[in-house]
Amino acid sequence: MKKIAIYPGTFDPITNGHLDIIKRASRLFEGIIIAVAKSESKNPLFCVKERVEMVNLAVKETQISECEIRVHSFSNLIADFAREQGANILIRGLRAVSDFEYELQMGYANASLNENLETIYLMPSLENAFISSSVVRSIHLHGGKIAHLVPKSVNQYIKEILCMSL
Repeated sequence: MKKIAIYPGTFDPITNGHLDIIKRASRLFEGIIIAVAKSESKNPLFCVKERVEMVNLAVKETQISECEIRVHSFSNLIADFAREQGANILIRGLRAVSDFEYELQMGYANASLNENLETIYLMPSLENAFISSSVVRSIHLHGGKIAHLVPKSVNQYIKEILCMSL
């Protein structure tokens, strides 16, 4: 049986930090499901279809060959989604100590909903430790350059979305 892990998030948008975690996880598992949360309550900048497309572009650009990577959207509890996918491992990224308390609490909550679910925490490299989707969105919304924070294909996709909306 293949060891499959799920890396859930809103990926609004996917960043170089997310890709760093995906690359690290790809060396540990035979398969990774990148689970893009609909998360309408978070008022994402990009719709779920756009976020899934950006994740697919980023993964393709990065050419991760160590494991099989699939991208799915979901709107239910991650504990239930994991059960549906036959996965019992969640991957979460930790950038700073401030992330740890929240992520630990979520890990315990998910384990209470699915007793077979384990959460593994991975740290990005130091160069990506400050990057978050909210930082990227804020810079982008204020007219700043985000090319150094997101994969090239994602930066180009975002530029194309802007051109279409004008």
